[in-house]
Amino acid sequence: MSRIAKIPVAIPSGVTVDVSDGQVTAKGPIGESGFRLFPGIAIAQQEGVLTVDIDGQEEAIDKQLRSMWGTTRALLQNIVTGVSTGFSKKLTIIGVGYRAQAQGRKLNLSLGYSHPISYELPEGVKAETPSQTEIVVSGIDKQAVGQVAAEIRAFRPPEPYKGKGVRYADEHVIRKQAKKK
Repeated sequence: MSRIAKIPVAIPSGVTVDVSDGQVTAKGPIGESGFRLFPGIAIAQQEGVLTVDIDGQEEAIDKQLRSMWGTTRALLQNIVTGVSTGFSKKLTIIGVGYRAQAQGRKLNLSLGYSHPISYELPEGVKAETPSQTEIVVSGIDKQAVGQVAAEIRAFRPPEPYKGKGVRYADEHVIRKQAKKK
């Protein structure tokens, strides 16, 4: 049995959740998000709390349905959190001459290559640069925010000798010792 799926999802004030025709939609102060329910999963809403359950008899529950039970609960929690507070990832750039600048839907990066990198941000995700060496990626979709942060980091991942590159703010890079003479 899934332990995660049994935990109810609390709906914060200002957020409305609509479950109809196998589609879940959440609206909040930041935006609107939703996903399609897996067949065999049901969501019940009572007094500001959402519970996820499996339709059908106990004998008909297979392994895939049980795994989708917990996944549906996690997706539901993510869209409720996304439309109420949102998600963000902070990246730090380390290196001489390495810098970032956000201009509308583009992120311009100078990461020590012979050319500047211009990264087009997808819809629903925005990037801010509080300083030239910090990037804050934010949005209502947790998966999209994580994917954009990973793609930005992939342009110049941190190297182990000097630690130069783009890294997550909470990431610790294990440094190697340089070659000895």
